[in-house]
Amino acid sequence: MIKLEHVDKYFGDLHVLKDINLEVKEGEKLVIIGPSGSGKSTTVRCMNFLETPSSGHVYIDGEELTHHNKTKLVRRTTSMVFQQFNLYPHMTVLRNLTLAPMKLHHKSKKEAEELAYHYLDVVGLRDKAHVYPTTLSGGQQQRIAIARALCAQTRIILFDEPTSALDPETIQEVLDVMIKLAKENITMVVVTHEMGFARQVADRIVFMADGEILEEGTPDAFFENPSNERLKQFLGKIIRK
Repeated sequence: MIKLEHVDKYFGDLHVLKDINLEVKEGEKLVIIGPSGSGKSTTVRCMNFLETPSSGHVYIDGEELTHHNKTKLVRRTTSMVFQQFNLYPHMTVLRNLTLAPMKLHHKSKKEAEELAYHYLDVVGLRDKAHVYPTTLSGGQQQRIAIARALCAQTRIILFDEPTSALDPETIQEVLDVMIKLAKENITMVVVTHEMGFARQVADRIVFMADGEILEEGTPDAFFENPSNERLKQFLGKIIRK
């Protein structure tokens, strides 16, 4: 579903991504971990051209992603859940969820609202349909953002550190929703620091540091028998024995 081929990214003189080669299969749950500044979020943002690679190629469902086709191709295939929710504060939850189905996919108001209520049930927030996002907790807002991504009915959802802006007590409610989604045939790419989630949900884990992919593998191999020294150091710091 996603292929990055020799992707490099510079911000000025800063070389953020260094020859990234990565494939994500249809329905796969790929988790990307690594220290801050390792290029994780930039990698995910290159998958939908929120960041344009300085060089290399990005393919979505077999079609190369370019400036010419990015709007149409990304809207058709990819949704994204951000760190900071990015909900429209002047619109109700229901309006936030129905906007894309009506504007982009030309669904009727009735069809869009039926879809919205369905996914509000999935994230456990049907009773919040008519409130404004600013009245909700951070965890609730992120669950609404996930429902909004689902309403777009794309085959790929990208998650860019979806729990990093949350209070510790609300993180699990968002992770529980994502764990539920992982049982569906949705291709998920998740940047996260939540190692328990990665171990439970991932089909494959990628470790990045200094703009490079240093190791990838199944959760069992990754956590029980890491081979890269930088990964061993990272896991030693982040996982309590």
